[in-house]
Amino acid sequence: MPSFLVPYLRIARPDHWAKHIFIVPGIFLAAFMAESLAWNQVAMNVVLGFASACLLASANYVINEWLDSETDKQHPDKCKRASCQGLVTARGVYVEYILLVVAGLGIASFVNTLFFLSAILFFLSGILYNVPPFRTKDIVFVDVITESLNNPIRLLFGWSMISPNWLPPLSMMLCFLFGGAFLMAAKRLSEFRHIVEKKGREAAKLYRRSFAFYSEDSLLLSCFAYAVLTSFLLGVLLMKYRVEYILTLPLFTWLFAYYLRRGLQPGSVAQKPEKLLTDKHLRLITLLLVAAFTVLTAYDIPWLERLLLTRFSEVPLDRLW
Repeated sequence: MPSFLVPYLRIARPDHWAKHIFIVPGIFLAAFMAESLAWNQVAMNVVLGFASACLLASANYVINEWLDSETDKQHPDKCKRASCQGLVTARGVYVEYILLVVAGLGIASFVNTLFFLSAILFFLSGILYNVPPFRTKDIVFVDVITESLNNPIRLLFGWSMISPNWLPPLSMMLCFLFGGAFLMAAKRLSEFRHIVEKKGREAAKLYRRSFAFYSEDSLLLSCFAYAVLTSFLLGVLLMKYRVEYILTLPLFTWLFAYYLRRGLQPGSVAQKPEKLLTDKHLRLITLLLVAAFTVLTAYDIPWLERLLLTRFSEVPLDRLW
């Protein structure tokens, strides 16, 4: 590859494609609920779908990095990015952006209509989050919710690869939205603490406008609020489809608690979600969740269903005397 193209590859951030791991639950959930599957078509949809999602994600990263090049100079680590160091040009960035968008949407059109509409939503969410006059990333709390929209969209990506004629349940979509909001709020908290510690509060305000209104307390409290909302929706979702799945809640609680703990640590992986898979404890919790869902799918627990789904339990106290 010619050396002048390397910075343009860097700003596309192919290492961040790992975030598309959130597409996988949509694939499995749709497959779990489907009555029958055309495996050849599914395989083609998955290949084309992931290619489209990765290209569109890179388009969002490209425009994000270019528009943030001035403010990123206030960040201790992001100041080393290619756009901050003047290694890319406006013309080159916009050409790359257009090519990635056209390629991503073009490939999406070959999957199915639902996937294509999801791809358009993914593209528009990047515009809404990054580009003036919208640029919701500068609006306190709205920035977290807007960025979190990508999670239910990724769920839709995976779902539509399998089930193009039906939408996933609303409880599932909202669960992914608020789960993503928890991750983003923890990321904001970690970033805020990191920049204030390294360069001071004023540098944090210059780096991200919303940091002029955030505080450690408000970010921490928002993490708890999003975690509670996610837990409630997760409980509804689990019991709606198989009551045995409710037994996975302790593992989900451990996952949220551990992630928040990591977010409070210096140099946390929470600042770089694409690196989450490198955390051995997160991998362990994820494997335990997969194992738990596998076991609970295979085995019924009748007494648990009676205990949790009946409106009241009869206790024959008169027989005790």
